[in-house]
Amino acid sequence: MLAHVNIRRLAFAIVASCTLLSLCYFWTQNLAQTKLVDIHRVDAHRVGLAEVGLDNSTSLSGFSTTLATTTVVPEPTATPSNAATTNSLRRANATLVMLCRNEDLAGVISSIWQLETVFNRNHGYPWILLNDEPFTDHFKKQVREATDRTPVTFGMVPHEHWNQPSWIDEERAEINRVLMGADAGIPYGDSLSYRNMCRFNSGFFFKHELLQKYRYYWRVEPGVDFTCDVVVDPFTFMEDHDKLYGFTLSIFEIPTTIPTLWSAVKDFMAEYPEYISPDNALKFVSDDGGENYNMCHYWSNFEIADMDFFRSDAYTKFFEYLDSKGGFYYERWGDAPVHTIAISLLARKEQVHFFENIGYRHKPLEHCPIFTGSGCTCDQSDTIGEIMDVPSFLDERLNQMVDYFRLHF
Repeated sequence: MLAHVNIRRLAFAIVASCTLLSLCYFWTQNLAQTKLVDIHRVDAHRVGLAEVGLDNSTSLSGFSTTLATTTVVPEPTATPSNAATTNSLRRANATLVMLCRNEDLAGVISSIWQLETVFNRNHGYPWILLNDEPFTDHFKKQVREATDRTPVTFGMVPHEHWNQPSWIDEERAEINRVLMGADAGIPYGDSLSYRNMCRFNSGFFFKHELLQKYRYYWRVEPGVDFTCDVVVDPFTFMEDHDKLYGFTLSIFEIPTTIPTLWSAVKDFMAEYPEYISPDNALKFVSDDGGENYNMCHYWSNFEIADMDFFRSDAYTKFFEYLDSKGGFYYERWGDAPVHTIAISLLARKEQVHFFENIGYRHKPLEHCPIFTGSGCTCDQSDTIGEIMDVPSFLDERLNQMVDYFRLHF
Protein backbone atom coordinates (compact mmCIF):
# COMPACT_ATOMS: atom_id res chain seq x y z
CA MET A 1 0.00 0.00 0.00
CA LEU A 2 2.78 2.43 0.88
CA ALA A 3 5.14 1.43 -1.89
CA HIS A 4 5.35 4.99 -3.18
CA VAL A 5 5.62 6.65 0.20
CA ASN A 6 8.90 7.78 1.67
CA ILE A 7 8.73 5.78 4.89
CA ARG A 8 11.10 7.94 6.87
CA ARG A 9 9.30 11.12 5.83
CA LEU A 10 5.98 9.60 6.85
CA ALA A 11 7.36 8.38 10.14
CA PHE A 12 8.82 11.76 10.96
CA ALA A 13 5.60 13.51 10.03
CA ILE A 14 3.69 11.30 12.45
CA VAL A 15 6.26 11.47 15.21
CA ALA A 16 6.73 15.21 14.94
CA SER A 17 3.04 16.01 14.82
CA CYS A 18 1.00 13.74 17.13
CA THR A 19 -2.00 15.51 15.57
CA LEU A 20 -3.40 13.45 12.79
CA LEU A 21 -4.44 10.55 14.98
CA SER A 22 -3.79 12.33 18.24
CA LEU A 23 -1.02 9.84 17.76
CA CYS A 24 0.71 9.91 21.10
CA TYR A 25 -2.56 8.74 22.62
CA PHE A 26 -3.90 6.45 19.97
CA TRP A 27 -0.80 4.73 18.56
CA THR A 28 0.13 2.56 21.52
CA GLN A 29 -3.52 1.82 22.23
CA ASN A 30 -4.44 0.69 18.73
CA LEU A 31 -1.44 -0.72 16.87
CA ALA A 32 -2.54 -4.30 17.46
CA GLN A 33 -6.06 -3.88 16.16
CA THR A 34 -5.90 -0.88 13.83
CA LYS A 35 -4.30 -0.94 10.40
CA LEU A 36 -2.59 2.42 10.14
CA VAL A 37 -2.76 3.92 6.69
CA ASP A 38 -1.04 6.98 5.37
CA ILE A 39 -3.11 9.28 7.54
CA HIS A 40 -0.62 12.04 6.78
CA ARG A 41 -1.93 12.00 3.23
CA VAL A 42 -5.16 10.02 3.12
CA ASP A 43 -5.80 9.59 -0.60
CA ALA A 44 -9.43 8.57 -0.80
CA HIS A 45 -9.08 7.38 -4.37
CA ARG A 46 -6.07 5.16 -3.63
CA VAL A 47 -6.78 3.85 -0.14
CA GLY A 48 -10.56 3.89 -0.23
CA LEU A 49 -12.64 5.48 2.52
CA ALA A 50 -14.24 2.18 3.46
CA GLU A 51 -10.84 0.68 4.18
CA VAL A 52 -10.13 3.18 6.94
CA GLY A 53 -13.65 3.13 8.35
CA LEU A 54 -14.69 6.52 6.98
CA ASP A 55 -17.52 7.64 4.82
CA ASN A 56 -17.88 10.85 2.85
CA SER A 57 -19.42 12.73 5.75
CA THR A 58 -16.95 11.82 8.48
CA SER A 59 -14.00 14.06 9.32
CA LEU A 60 -10.61 12.81 10.43
CA SER A 61 -11.48 14.05 13.89
CA GLY A 62 -14.36 11.58 13.84
CA PHE A 63 -11.94 8.80 12.85
CA SER A 64 -9.53 9.61 15.67
CA THR A 65 -12.28 9.66 18.25
CA THR A 66 -13.47 6.30 16.96
CA LEU A 67 -10.06 4.85 17.70
CA ALA A 68 -10.31 6.20 21.20
CA THR A 69 -13.68 4.49 21.64
CA THR A 70 -15.33 7.82 22.38
CA THR A 71 -18.47 9.25 20.88
CA VAL A 72 -17.96 10.40 17.30
CA VAL A 73 -19.22 13.92 16.71
CA PRO A 74 -18.50 14.78 13.05
CA GLU A 75 -18.34 18.47 12.30
CA PRO A 76 -21.40 19.46 10.30
CA THR A 77 -20.92 20.46 6.70
CA ALA A 78 -21.95 23.68 5.05
CA THR A 79 -21.05 25.78 2.07
CA PRO A 80 -19.71 29.33 2.03
CA SER A 81 -22.87 30.49 0.31
CA ASN A 82 -25.14 29.45 3.16
CA ALA A 83 -22.75 29.95 6.05
CA ALA A 84 -23.89 33.44 6.88
CA THR A 85 -27.60 32.67 6.88
CA THR A 86 -27.03 29.41 8.75
CA ASN A 87 -24.99 30.87 11.59
CA SER A 88 -25.94 34.56 11.83
CA LEU A 89 -29.15 33.73 13.68
CA ARG A 90 -27.20 32.47 16.65
CA ARG A 91 -23.86 33.28 18.23
CA ALA A 92 -22.14 31.80 21.22
CA ASN A 93 -20.85 33.96 24.05
CA ALA A 94 -17.38 34.15 22.57
CA THR A 95 -14.53 36.42 21.56
CA LEU A 96 -11.36 36.39 19.45
CA VAL A 97 -8.27 37.12 21.55
CA MET A 98 -4.81 38.21 20.49
CA LEU A 99 -1.79 38.98 22.67
CA CYS A 100 0.43 41.30 20.68
CA ARG A 101 2.64 44.39 20.69
CA ASN A 102 2.80 47.59 18.67
CA GLU A 103 5.69 46.27 16.59
CA ASP A 104 3.52 43.31 15.54
CA LEU A 105 1.15 45.55 13.58
CA ALA A 106 1.68 44.04 10.13
CA GLY A 107 1.22 40.49 11.46
CA VAL A 108 -1.79 41.54 13.53
CA ILE A 109 -3.55 43.07 10.54
CA SER A 110 -2.76 40.05 8.38
CA SER A 111 -4.16 37.56 10.92
CA ILE A 112 -7.27 39.65 11.57
CA TRP A 113 -7.97 40.24 7.90
CA GLN A 114 -7.67 36.55 7.09
CA LEU A 115 -9.88 35.33 9.93
CA GLU A 116 -12.44 38.00 9.15
CA THR A 117 -12.42 36.87 5.52
CA VAL A 118 -12.74 33.12 6.09
CA PHE A 119 -15.01 33.24 9.14
CA ASN A 120 -15.86 36.25 11.22
CA ARG A 121 -17.39 38.54 8.62
CA ASN A 122 -20.39 36.19 8.80
CA HIS A 123 -20.55 36.22 12.60
CA GLY A 124 -19.18 39.45 14.04
CA TYR A 125 -17.50 38.02 17.11
CA PRO A 126 -15.67 40.85 18.92
CA TRP A 127 -11.90 41.10 18.98
CA ILE A 128 -9.91 41.71 22.15
CA LEU A 129 -6.26 42.70 21.75
CA LEU A 130 -4.01 42.64 24.81
CA ASN A 131 -0.55 44.11 25.36
CA ASP A 132 1.77 44.45 28.34
CA GLU A 133 2.40 48.03 27.15
CA PRO A 134 -0.05 50.70 25.92
CA PHE A 135 -1.13 50.39 22.30
CA THR A 136 -0.28 53.43 20.18
CA ASP A 137 -2.98 55.49 18.51
CA HIS A 138 -1.53 54.51 15.13
CA PHE A 139 -1.79 50.82 16.01
CA LYS A 140 -5.40 51.11 17.14
CA LYS A 141 -6.41 53.12 14.06
CA GLN A 142 -4.90 50.59 11.68
CA VAL A 143 -6.47 47.62 13.48
CA ARG A 144 -9.91 49.24 13.55
CA GLU A 145 -9.70 49.74 9.80
CA ALA A 146 -8.79 46.07 9.37
CA THR A 147 -11.72 44.86 11.47
CA ASP A 148 -14.12 47.14 9.58
CA ARG A 149 -17.46 46.86 11.41
CA THR A 150 -16.41 44.14 13.83
CA PRO A 151 -16.04 45.43 17.40
CA VAL A 152 -12.47 45.57 18.70
CA THR A 153 -11.27 46.44 22.21
CA PHE A 154 -7.71 47.12 23.32
CA GLY A 155 -6.52 46.23 26.80
CA MET A 156 -3.47 46.27 29.02
CA VAL A 157 -2.28 43.18 30.87
CA PRO A 158 -2.10 43.95 34.60
CA HIS A 159 1.41 44.14 36.00
CA GLU A 160 0.75 41.36 38.49
CA HIS A 161 -0.44 39.04 35.71
CA TRP A 162 2.55 39.59 33.47
CA ASN A 163 5.72 40.16 35.42
CA GLN A 164 7.86 37.67 37.28
CA PRO A 165 6.50 37.37 40.85
CA SER A 166 8.60 38.75 43.67
CA TRP A 167 9.02 35.37 45.36
CA ILE A 168 11.03 33.97 42.44
CA ASP A 169 14.77 33.78 43.19
CA GLU A 170 15.99 36.03 40.39
CA GLU A 171 19.61 34.98 40.73
CA ARG A 172 18.66 31.33 40.23
CA ALA A 173 16.27 32.22 37.39
CA GLU A 174 18.91 34.32 35.62
CA ILE A 175 21.51 31.56 35.83
CA ASN A 176 19.08 29.13 34.24
CA ARG A 177 18.17 31.62 31.49
CA VAL A 178 21.86 31.92 30.65
CA LEU A 179 22.28 28.15 30.63
CA MET A 180 19.28 27.76 28.33
CA GLY A 181 20.37 30.60 26.07
CA ALA A 182 21.86 30.71 22.61
CA ASP A 183 24.61 28.18 23.26
CA ALA A 184 22.05 25.57 24.31
CA GLY A 185 19.96 26.11 21.20
CA ILE A 186 16.66 26.28 23.10
CA PRO A 187 14.15 28.68 21.50
CA TYR A 188 13.59 31.65 23.83
CA GLY A 189 15.79 29.89 26.36
CA ASP A 190 17.23 33.17 27.63
CA SER A 191 14.05 35.23 27.34
CA LEU A 192 12.31 36.57 30.44
CA SER A 193 9.52 38.10 28.35
CA TYR A 194 8.71 34.72 26.81
CA ARG A 195 8.43 33.19 30.26
CA ASN A 196 6.11 36.00 31.32
CA MET A 197 3.95 35.28 28.30
CA CYS A 198 3.82 31.54 28.99
CA ARG A 199 2.82 32.09 32.61
CA PHE A 200 0.21 34.67 31.58
CA ASN A 201 -1.32 32.34 29.00
CA SER A 202 -1.25 29.47 31.49
CA GLY A 203 -2.94 31.12 34.41
CA PHE A 204 -4.14 34.66 33.85
CA PHE A 205 -5.48 35.54 30.39
CA PHE A 206 -8.98 34.31 31.26
CA LYS A 207 -8.95 36.53 34.35
CA HIS A 208 -8.54 39.74 32.36
CA GLU A 209 -11.39 42.14 32.96
CA LEU A 210 -12.21 42.41 29.25
CA LEU A 211 -12.76 38.64 28.99
CA GLN A 212 -14.93 38.22 32.06
CA LYS A 213 -18.23 38.45 30.22
CA TYR A 214 -17.26 35.80 27.67
CA ARG A 215 -17.27 32.02 27.93
CA TYR A 216 -15.45 30.87 24.76
CA TYR A 217 -12.36 32.27 23.12
CA TRP A 218 -10.34 31.70 19.98
CA ARG A 219 -6.67 32.44 20.45
CA VAL A 220 -5.12 34.14 17.43
CA GLU A 221 -1.49 35.16 16.98
CA PRO A 222 0.08 37.77 14.72
CA GLY A 223 1.38 36.54 11.38
CA VAL A 224 -0.55 33.28 11.10
CA ASP A 225 -2.58 32.12 8.13
CA PHE A 226 -6.12 30.77 7.91
CA THR A 227 -6.30 28.88 4.66
CA CYS A 228 -9.85 27.52 4.45
CA ASP A 229 -13.34 28.94 4.73
CA VAL A 230 -14.64 28.24 8.22
CA VAL A 231 -18.23 27.58 7.26
CA VAL A 232 -19.42 26.14 10.57
CA ASP A 233 -19.19 28.22 13.72
CA PRO A 234 -16.70 26.40 15.99
CA PHE A 235 -18.03 28.18 19.07
CA THR A 236 -21.60 26.98 18.68
CA PHE A 237 -20.27 23.55 17.69
CA MET A 238 -18.38 23.32 20.97
CA GLU A 239 -21.36 24.60 22.91
CA ASP A 240 -23.73 22.10 21.30
CA HIS A 241 -21.41 19.12 21.84
CA ASP A 242 -19.99 19.91 25.28
CA LYS A 243 -16.45 20.45 24.03
CA LEU A 244 -13.96 22.25 26.25
CA TYR A 245 -10.88 22.47 24.05
CA GLY A 246 -10.23 22.48 20.31
CA PHE A 247 -6.95 22.26 18.39
CA THR A 248 -5.52 21.85 14.88
CA LEU A 249 -1.87 20.90 15.49
CA SER A 250 -0.02 19.01 18.18
CA ILE A 251 3.70 18.44 18.45
CA PHE A 252 6.37 17.35 20.91
CA GLU A 253 7.73 19.70 23.55
CA ILE A 254 11.47 20.19 23.91
CA PRO A 255 12.30 18.06 26.98
CA THR A 256 15.02 20.39 28.28
CA THR A 257 12.47 23.17 28.77
CA ILE A 258 10.34 21.19 31.24
CA PRO A 259 12.59 18.73 33.13
CA THR A 260 10.53 18.84 36.35
CA LEU A 261 7.06 19.63 35.01
CA TRP A 262 5.76 16.07 35.02
CA SER A 263 7.12 15.45 38.50
CA ALA A 264 5.06 18.41 39.69
CA VAL A 265 2.03 17.06 37.82
CA LYS A 266 2.36 13.66 39.48
CA ASP A 267 2.61 15.32 42.88
CA PHE A 268 -0.57 17.25 42.09
CA MET A 269 -2.41 14.07 41.04
CA ALA A 270 -1.37 12.36 44.26
CA GLU A 271 -2.38 15.30 46.44
CA TYR A 272 -5.65 16.17 44.66
CA PRO A 273 -7.06 12.96 43.18
CA GLU A 274 -10.57 14.39 43.40
CA TYR A 275 -9.81 16.70 40.47
CA ILE A 276 -8.71 13.96 38.08
CA SER A 277 -11.46 12.96 35.65
CA PRO A 278 -12.23 9.22 35.75
CA ASP A 279 -12.61 9.30 31.95
CA ASN A 280 -9.46 11.30 31.30
CA ALA A 281 -7.00 11.28 28.40
CA LEU A 282 -3.89 10.36 30.38
CA LYS A 283 -2.86 8.06 27.55
CA PHE A 284 -2.45 11.07 25.27
CA VAL A 285 0.28 12.54 27.45
CA SER A 286 1.85 9.38 28.87
CA ASP A 287 2.78 6.09 27.24
CA ASP A 288 3.45 4.26 30.52
CA GLY A 289 0.41 4.87 32.69
CA GLY A 290 1.51 8.24 34.01
CA GLU A 291 5.06 7.46 35.06
CA ASN A 292 6.55 9.75 32.41
CA TYR A 293 5.38 12.54 30.12
CA ASN A 294 5.71 11.68 26.43
CA MET A 295 6.08 15.38 25.49
CA CYS A 296 2.93 15.54 23.34
CA HIS A 297 1.07 18.80 23.50
CA TYR A 298 -1.53 20.74 21.53
CA TRP A 299 0.15 23.69 19.84
CA SER A 300 -1.60 26.42 21.77
CA ASN A 301 -0.94 29.31 19.39
CA PHE A 302 -4.21 28.00 17.96
CA GLU A 303 -6.80 27.00 20.48
CA ILE A 304 -10.55 27.40 20.79
CA ALA A 305 -11.62 26.75 24.33
CA ASP A 306 -14.19 27.16 27.06
CA MET A 307 -12.81 29.64 29.58
CA ASP A 308 -15.09 28.21 32.24
CA PHE A 309 -12.73 25.23 32.23
CA PHE A 310 -9.78 27.49 33.02
CA ARG A 311 -11.85 29.32 35.62
CA SER A 312 -12.88 26.08 37.35
CA ASP A 313 -11.69 25.10 40.80
CA ALA A 314 -9.82 22.14 39.33
CA TYR A 315 -7.78 24.18 36.86
CA THR A 316 -7.23 27.00 39.35
CA LYS A 317 -5.80 24.55 41.87
CA PHE A 318 -3.74 22.88 39.10
CA PHE A 319 -2.19 26.13 37.90
CA GLU A 320 -1.53 27.47 41.38
CA TYR A 321 0.18 24.22 42.31
CA LEU A 322 2.43 24.32 39.25
CA ASP A 323 3.10 28.03 39.63
CA SER A 324 4.29 27.53 43.20
CA LYS A 325 7.10 25.31 41.88
CA GLY A 326 8.66 28.21 39.98
CA GLY A 327 9.13 26.20 36.78
CA PHE A 328 7.90 28.97 34.52
CA TYR A 329 11.06 30.90 35.46
CA TYR A 330 13.57 28.35 36.76
CA GLU A 331 12.97 26.29 33.64
CA ARG A 332 10.89 27.37 30.63
CA TRP A 333 7.50 25.79 31.12
CA GLY A 334 5.21 26.64 28.24
CA ASP A 335 1.48 27.20 28.25
CA ALA A 336 1.07 24.51 25.57
CA PRO A 337 2.11 21.54 27.75
CA VAL A 338 0.37 23.08 30.77
CA HIS A 339 -2.93 23.43 28.89
CA THR A 340 -2.55 20.01 27.31
CA ILE A 341 -1.81 18.17 30.52
CA ALA A 342 -4.62 19.97 32.30
CA ILE A 343 -7.29 19.22 29.71
CA SER A 344 -6.03 15.64 29.46
CA LEU A 345 -6.31 14.99 33.19
CA LEU A 346 -9.13 17.24 34.42
CA ALA A 347 -11.67 16.78 31.62
CA ARG A 348 -13.30 13.85 29.87
CA LYS A 349 -11.36 12.78 26.81
CA GLU A 350 -14.33 13.32 24.50
CA GLN A 351 -14.40 16.99 25.49
CA VAL A 352 -11.32 17.65 23.33
CA HIS A 353 -11.96 18.24 19.63
CA PHE A 354 -9.66 18.16 16.61
CA PHE A 355 -10.80 20.90 14.22
CA GLU A 356 -9.69 19.01 11.14
CA ASN A 357 -11.63 21.28 8.80
CA ILE A 358 -9.88 24.50 9.81
CA GLY A 359 -6.83 25.24 7.65
CA TYR A 360 -4.10 26.85 9.73
CA ARG A 361 -0.47 27.80 9.24
CA HIS A 362 1.98 28.95 11.91
CA LYS A 363 5.33 28.78 10.21
CA PRO A 364 7.04 26.40 9.87
CA LEU A 365 4.09 24.07 10.58
CA GLU A 366 0.74 23.82 8.90
CA HIS A 367 -2.49 21.88 8.97
CA CYS A 368 -4.35 21.58 5.67
CA PRO A 369 -7.58 19.57 5.84
CA ILE A 370 -7.58 16.25 4.05
CA PHE A 371 -10.90 16.95 2.36
CA THR A 372 -10.38 20.57 1.34
CA GLY A 373 -13.17 21.20 -1.14
CA SER A 374 -13.19 24.54 -2.95
CA GLY A 375 -12.80 26.77 0.07
CA CYS A 376 -9.09 26.19 0.81
CA THR A 377 -5.93 27.80 -0.49
CA CYS A 378 -3.52 25.40 1.24
CA ASP A 379 -1.62 22.47 -0.20
CA GLN A 380 -2.10 19.15 1.61
CA SER A 381 1.49 18.23 0.83
CA ASP A 382 2.57 21.03 3.17
CA THR A 383 0.64 19.69 6.15
CA ILE A 384 2.83 19.56 9.26
CA GLY A 385 5.62 21.34 7.39
CA GLU A 386 8.60 20.43 5.33
CA ILE A 387 10.80 17.82 6.95
CA MET A 388 13.39 19.49 9.14
CA ASP A 389 16.41 18.07 10.89
CA VAL A 390 15.26 15.46 13.37
CA PRO A 391 15.94 16.57 16.96
CA SER A 392 18.00 14.00 18.79
CA PHE A 393 15.29 13.32 21.34
CA LEU A 394 12.98 12.12 18.55
CA ASP A 395 15.44 9.65 17.08
CA GLU A 396 14.22 6.66 19.07
CA ARG A 397 10.54 7.27 18.27
CA LEU A 398 11.36 7.92 14.65
CA ASN A 399 13.24 4.64 14.33
CA GLN A 400 10.39 2.78 16.03
CA MET A 401 7.91 4.19 13.52
CA VAL A 402 10.16 3.39 10.56
CA ASP A 403 10.49 -0.18 11.79
CA TYR A 404 6.73 -0.45 12.23
CA PHE A 405 5.93 0.73 8.70
CA ARG A 406 8.55 -1.55 7.19
CA LEU A 407 7.12 -4.52 9.09
CA HIS A 408 3.47 -3.93 8.28
CA PHE A 409 3.54 -2.50 4.78
